[in-house]
Amino acid sequence: MPIEFDEQALELEPFDAGALSELFKELEFRALARQILGEESDSQQVSTPSPGQQGSLFGPEAMESQRVTASPIPPLPAHAIADKHIDNTPHQYHLIEGQEAIRRLVGQLCSQKAVCFDTETTHVDPTQAELVGMSFAFQPFEAYYVPVPAGKAEALELTEAFRAFFEDAAILKIGQNIKFDAIVLKLYGIDLAGACFDTMIAHYLIEPELRHNMDYLAETYLKYRPVPIESLIGKKGAGQLTMRDVPVENVKEYAAEDADVTLQLRDVLEPKLNAEGLDSLYWNLEAPLIRVLTDMEYEGVRIDPLYLEAYSAELEKEILDMEAQVYEKAGLRFNIGSPKQVGEVLFERLKIPYRGAKTKTGQYSTNEDKLVELAQEFPLVDDILKHRGLMKLKSTYVDALPKMINPRTGRIHSSFNQALAATGRLSSNNPNLQNIPIRTPEGAKVRKAFIPRDPDYVLLSADYSQIELRLIAEISGDEAMLEAFQLNQDIHRATAARVFETPYDEVTKEQRYRAKTVNFSIIYGAGATNLSRQLNIKRQEAKDLIDAYFRQYPGLKAYMDRIVEEARTKGFVTTLMGRRRYLRDIHSKSSLERSNAERMAINTPIQGSAADMIKAAMIGIHQVIRENGWNSRMVLQVHDELVFDVHRLELDLIKPHIEFHMRHALPGLKVPILVEMGVGENWLEAH
Repeated sequence: MPIEFDEQALELEPFDAGALSELFKELEFRALARQILGEESDSQQVSTPSPGQQGSLFGPEAMESQRVTASPIPPLPAHAIADKHIDNTPHQYHLIEGQEAIRRLVGQLCSQKAVCFDTETTHVDPTQAELVGMSFAFQPFEAYYVPVPAGKAEALELTEAFRAFFEDAAILKIGQNIKFDAIVLKLYGIDLAGACFDTMIAHYLIEPELRHNMDYLAETYLKYRPVPIESLIGKKGAGQLTMRDVPVENVKEYAAEDADVTLQLRDVLEPKLNAEGLDSLYWNLEAPLIRVLTDMEYEGVRIDPLYLEAYSAELEKEILDMEAQVYEKAGLRFNIGSPKQVGEVLFERLKIPYRGAKTKTGQYSTNEDKLVELAQEFPLVDDILKHRGLMKLKSTYVDALPKMINPRTGRIHSSFNQALAATGRLSSNNPNLQNIPIRTPEGAKVRKAFIPRDPDYVLLSADYSQIELRLIAEISGDEAMLEAFQLNQDIHRATAARVFETPYDEVTKEQRYRAKTVNFSIIYGAGATNLSRQLNIKRQEAKDLIDAYFRQYPGLKAYMDRIVEEARTKGFVTTLMGRRRYLRDIHSKSSLERSNAERMAINTPIQGSAADMIKAAMIGIHQVIRENGWNSRMVLQVHDELVFDVHRLELDLIKPHIEFHMRHALPGLKVPILVEMGVGENWLEAH
């Protein structure tokens, strides 16, 4: 076709920095603004604010270190999204040293209604950290930093001076990820008391899909860029310092700024919580849960490293046997751990039909979804999947868990994150307990490594039975499903009886399995294509099964249509306790993005309500344990299950309280809630 060629039109011209800067601000492209628009700064050095501001502890005679000093941090780029930073924002950050200055600060703190505080430590794991310092703020642009000595005796003496403040339940404590600070304080014998306003959790409720770190919040809501931690301790790696290695004057500016900025964020986020109607969810559920998780993480759980060592050797033998089996079926040796070689062997040498596009690098895709599609038809593919599973189990859990034992406590302290999953569910890491593959016999054996603290204790597992199905029955109001639960029927057998029009007592094992698959697929908004893959049946047969399902449960179909329409109208859906999830793709022109948003609209009220339930139960049980002064402890939360390290003499006392609080976590439900409990000498036995 005729094309006019103008080589001058292809000449690269300078970009419009001003227009690009405005575009980056609008789209919140902070990193690109710094990378593309240069590192020059037009910031001016700001003079020291006049001393003696209202509420200041120190007057004109303040020591030199209490004045605003030039920050040790490199100046901010001129075109960064946030135009305010420590060098161009008037502030008073005080270094507090000596008994008299500490006494005056504690007196001032104890006279406040609300105080923001933060800790500086030597480690990112609070159960292995040592205090380097503490910072406090109770009015904007002014904060106080207290260095903590390295010696444990001296550190305990200093923190003891602040006990009156930390354990005063009348003072609101403000923080960013305050659970971390509370765990560190417990290591120094201080039990943080009083209500807590956590800016991270508050923002999580307001915008569950976004980031919640302090730097992001400060830039977004305050247009302020905090001092980056890397400017003090360097980038991650062997040469990275700890805060203990940084000059105290530099730490003072950084740490005091953290408390100051977090205090200001509270003033922005709390009104937003109230305006969105999320204040009740925060104060009645998420805030009390902080204390529960603090105690759980501090407590940790004991594991048996000798058992894991023996199991690792057992798995190694299984892996080698599986490798030999794969090589024999393939007719050659190759690296099973190499996706490239697996693809070449399966789809080129063995001519297994390859469905779908190749990866960006031109390789065959051999991810789990792709191999699962082929596994039932080709036994070699199934063997490769099993080999991968065993390798992952061995490296991720069996070999890794002993290395996670805390040298101080001899226990594992998993970190529970309440500001990650948009549905409201807790997640865990170091180790990630949610991903232990318990559906396989090999994966289930990992739970055998989790044991009681000593012979006087046993592990107790309490698990919600089919909680999401019960909640979808409750939320949808479907009469047939509610009736099955109220009659204490097996819901999958009852579903099969209706869908296949078979008497309840004559339902076959295969019919029940299909009904069970449909039940759980419906919760997650799966369609005929997905169901056909799960059941290995034709798509039309899967569609007929779904149609029959909805004919028997019309209330369920009405709920799904209603909740999707509600999401389109409001832009969000809510759980029974009012948790929101925004669905910004619900009007997307992309059918894939839109259908994903519709599935989230259906599932979130169910999964989110289940998450809220177990959180409420945890709060109630935790309170009972504390009030009774029992030695038993809640140690783990995984999906719909709670695990307790129970003193044998308290077992019969605690069980009814666990069941009561789990069953009645959400009062007023029509559907009965069933809790199953087990006790054992390890987690597998208890579960």
